Amino acid sequence: MKAIISTAPGDIDSVLYEELQAPVIGSDQVRIAVRAAGVNFADLLLIQGKYQDKPKYPFAPGLEVSGVVLEGRGDTAKPLIGRRVVAAITHGGFAEEVVTDTCNVIEIPDHMSYETAATIPIAYGTSYLALTERARLHQGEVVLVHGASGGVGLTAVEISHALGATVIATASSHEKLMIAKSYGADVLINYAQEEISKSVLNVVEGVDVVFDPVGGTAFEESMHCILPGGRILIIGFASGSVPKIAANHLLVKDVSALGFSFGKVRVRSPELMREALNKIIELWRSDQIHPFVSNVFPLSEAKSALKIIRDRQAKGKIALRVSVD
Repeated sequence: MKAIISTAPGDIDSVLYEELQAPVIGSDQVRIAVRAAGVNFADLLLIQGKYQDKPKYPFAPGLEVSGVVLEGRGDTAKPLIGRRVVAAITHGGFAEEVVTDTCNVIEIPDHMSYETAATIPIAYGTSYLALTERARLHQGEVVLVHGASGGVGLTAVEISHALGATVIATASSHEKLMIAKSYGADVLINYAQEEISKSVLNVVEGVDVVFDPVGGTAFEESMHCILPGGRILIIGFASGSVPKIAANHLLVKDVSALGFSFGKVRVRSPELMREALNKIIELWRSDQIHPFVSNVFPLSEAKSALKIIRDRQAKGKIALRVSVD
């Protein structure tokens, strides 16, 4: 099968578009003919050998896919044969076929495009679970979302809005902020021109929840405008800078810093992941969320997709079109 292959830790240009042996299926697993794959910052880390999971070389990156089930082993897998599905996986999505445990697979509506489906698990799954399960977001609270036009940030804006929160969005340009506004942001802050904490405190007394996939200065600014009892969700470090958290500041301000990893939930509590993804699909059915897929590349052009992620130029999500029906 054709795949994007990483053979050793390296940069984007080190990956190859070549033949890779198709994975072997085991019990309680399905084989999926991949139609589309989502592209994420974690794929860069996988290629660089910096991700927490380190697959055996050679491997294909890609943590989320949509497609059609070709084969199933086990009582729960066989009924999925021929079904349109989406799956969150450990790696291997940038390929024509993947094999994964049945518990990682969710059926998708007939009228949902494969490109849309493939970009749902990680971004929407992260936002929904982080905000509802980890931060326990309540209706009427104020959420500060950093990187608000990016793949995961934009979903946090949308989910927070759907849950009845007031959303303050930060981004580096007017164009990006307009995207966030169209997805439910109430207050817009251009951090290239404004100091985040001062701008927040000009409009509200403070924020209850911070959704931070950026790190660096964004985290530091968040500490200056979070309310007592507030929760800072640490989602990632797209800025490349990992902030140092002073425990005494958490104590004095009476706030919590909470890490969240969708991948850990997928492994530890697959039933929780499945429940969340089904709820997200219901939000899509009821027209409460509208996944924004800004770019779709053929599998052979995966490097171009990854470079947009690396250069922090992504607006919404990016997908690879692997094959068509």
